[in-house]
Amino acid sequence: MHGEKPFRFSVTQSRAGSRIEWVETARKIEALGYTALTVADHFPERLAVVPALMAAAAATERLRVASWVFCNDFRHPAVLYKEAATIDLLSDGRLDFGIGAGWLKSEYDMAGIPFDRPGVRVSRMQEAVAIYKGLAADGPYDFEGEYYRIAGMEGAPKPVQRPYPPLYIGGGGKRLLSYAAREADMVGIVAKALPQGGLDGADLTAEATRRKVGWIREAAGDRDPEINTLVYTFEVTDDREAAARRLSVDLGLTPQEVLDSPHVLLGTVEQMAAGLECRREQFGISHVTINTNVPAHIDAFAPVIELLSQRVQQRPQVVDDVDIVT
Repeated sequence: MHGEKPFRFSVTQSRAGSRIEWVETARKIEALGYTALTVADHFPERLAVVPALMAAAAATERLRVASWVFCNDFRHPAVLYKEAATIDLLSDGRLDFGIGAGWLKSEYDMAGIPFDRPGVRVSRMQEAVAIYKGLAADGPYDFEGEYYRIAGMEGAPKPVQRPYPPLYIGGGGKRLLSYAAREADMVGIVAKALPQGGLDGADLTAEATRRKVGWIREAAGDRDPEINTLVYTFEVTDDREAAARRLSVDLGLTPQEVLDSPHVLLGTVEQMAAGLECRREQFGISHVTINTNVPAHIDAFAPVIELLSQRVQQRPQVVDDVDIVT
């Protein structure tokens, strides 16, 4: 990787009982210093991604809106491109475009969508990414793949962000992370999902993250994608060891593994901030997504963002070999 990137923070939200509630949530997220609001692509009890992102963008001025992630199998990639480019156009270039191969079999079953083996789903998503990039370029686009065919299609509208809105791809395995390192602007490190539901605890450890970062760096070559991690659990507490012992039972990890996991944040605001700085130094993780649909969690994490922002402002800047403290 090519040096330390500045921190960015995003938060997942996919539920609201009214327009007012959704608009107020988006404005709060922006006011508290988060970079982006992300909306996941799931069926039960969730808002639809496209209108939710557009409503959030319309209610805010700087907040980026992110599809994390569109499930490729739920839409044809030509339709998905058009939706993404339209959001980017109407938000004045504030879309982060995340796409995934799909993983939650129960939703496929509910909707009657065939749930193919992982290799097929990933290959199909890779074709969709090629189409996304191709339709964003100027001129008619042709594509002939195993799963999709595009014949002389001019992508419209064209996005504000060129060559296309920043691309996010996340994963837990070597194939997907290596592909993301070669093709995406943002690479997300996530834990593997278990076939019966839930997360593979062994994939939440610092050692698992170190292995994944190694795959990313090996595949990225001269590219320098932003590395993102999804924080599944965080808790502001004065006794992080006790919280780790409690969580270790559910996660199937030792308390120390819980404390070291990049997917868990426990402790005081100062301890969380220090932990994030350490993880950025160790793993290159600069973009952190808080996975929550509990409104109170948005407020609870905000002091961490504020503290890290203050530290950046207080760092000495070097201008013509002279240290200047801002």
